[in-house]
Amino acid sequence: MTTDSATHPATPWPDEESRLASWRKAVTEQRGGEAYGDLLAAHRLLQDRVAGCALPHDLVETVTAKITELNELLAPHQVPEPERWDGWRPDLPGRALPLLPPYLIDEVGDTTLRGRVTFTRFYLGGGAAAHGGSHGLLFDDVMGNVVGRQDGVSRTAFLKVNYRRITPLDVELTWDVSLEDSEGRKRWVTARLYNPAGEVVSDAEALFLRLLPGQQ
Repeated sequence: MTTDSATHPATPWPDEESRLASWRKAVTEQRGGEAYGDLLAAHRLLQDRVAGCALPHDLVETVTAKITELNELLAPHQVPEPERWDGWRPDLPGRALPLLPPYLIDEVGDTTLRGRVTFTRFYLGGGAAAHGGSHGLLFDDVMGNVVGRQDGVSRTAFLKVNYRRITPLDVELTWDVSLEDSEGRKRWVTARLYNPAGEVVSDAEALFLRLLPGQQ
């Protein structure tokens, strides 16, 4: 299958200085305001409803037409990364990035983070359990978050996830992250995800590398 570059243009990656300036600006101005939070909530609900539906054929066609209409409405408003809203709202679940599980940060320490997350229907793997890959999405982002608060933008060198128990859907879970050690550009991080009984359902360890000047 080919991709129409006019319809799906390549993302222009900003340099480090532009990225940090955009992040600081986004945090202070809350891009999109309260209305954007409502839009993201509706978007997440749509993800859940599409993932969980089984429709008669004629209704599939109707829904497809409506989503296509929305795609056309949004197409003229696509912007470069430094100007985007998604991913730049740390006050919204999953920092307003619909790909991420909708996590929230509750406590910020010098080298630690604590928060909550609920895996919804969109993240179902099977057997009423959250997909294993959704753990990696959560851990990679919150672990990178704690590193970024120290050093700015870093990249994931490796991420290992251990699955301890079934992770239920639609149940509020808690997580914590700790920056364990630093050496040069290297940052070692650990994280844990807990069920309401306080049992670890998964944990992770990762290595992040701080970017050198000029790297992306």
